[in-house]
Amino acid sequence: MWTLVIILVILWLVGWIAIPSIGSLIHILIVVALILLIVNLIRGRK
Repeated sequence: MWTLVIILVILWLVGWIAIPSIGSLIHILIVVALILLIVNLIRGRK
């Protein structure tokens, strides 16, 4: 799960720096990464 979150964040950063014209896709990637991170943190505490 952490690997997927890290990959999505890296893709978001690369897309944000290299291709600013596809902003909506970049924001979708970071939202997905944050959701996965939150779900992982909630599951880890139980």
